[in-house]
Amino acid sequence: MVPIFSDLVQAALDSKADHAAIAEVAKIKFVEDFRKACEQNVCRKYNTNWVCPPAVGPFAELKAQACQYKYGLLFQTVHQMKSSFDWNGMVAAKKIHDGVFRELLDRVKKDYKLQGILPLNAGACEYCERCAYLDNKPCRFPEEAFASVEAYGIDVINLEKTCGIPYYNGKNTVSYVGLILFNLAEER
Repeated sequence: MVPIFSDLVQAALDSKADHAAIAEVAKIKFVEDFRKACEQNVCRKYNTNWVCPPAVGPFAELKAQACQYKYGLLFQTVHQMKSSFDWNGMVAAKKIHDGVFRELLDRVKKDYKLQGILPLNAGACEYCERCAYLDNKPCRFPEEAFASVEAYGIDVINLEKTCGIPYYNGKNTVSYVGLILFNLAEER
């Protein structure tokens, strides 16, 4: 294993991720049907956010963008819920996950010399209380807005299995993932 890989995994764990691993982008399974699931609007974010479909861009373009990277730091946070229907607990857990994501991303940018990165988070961006997309205005904080792993059509279950990270973490838990794609500086 390349030494920086173990350092990145440890940085994720130090940032309060419960699981972390390095993924090879060439082994990531992209599934357009997952992206089409966004159109069913189960999460109620479709067409409401600059980094959600359709505004985030076509599946083929996003896949091509992701495939420009060679590696990804995949990490997962796991949260205990009162029950499997604990919506408030899920929302609170997502906020905690977002904090872990942002802390880790800042650390990766500051401490590691990587040749570009593409950060992907879990679910819709919630940086702003109301996305400027709804008002036909440009994103107010493009450096803080991150698309989701799902918007890119990434098969999260397959990715976690490939990386040895459990998808299911026990009864009454919710798990969120983040993925920071990158190239090593010396691999230009």
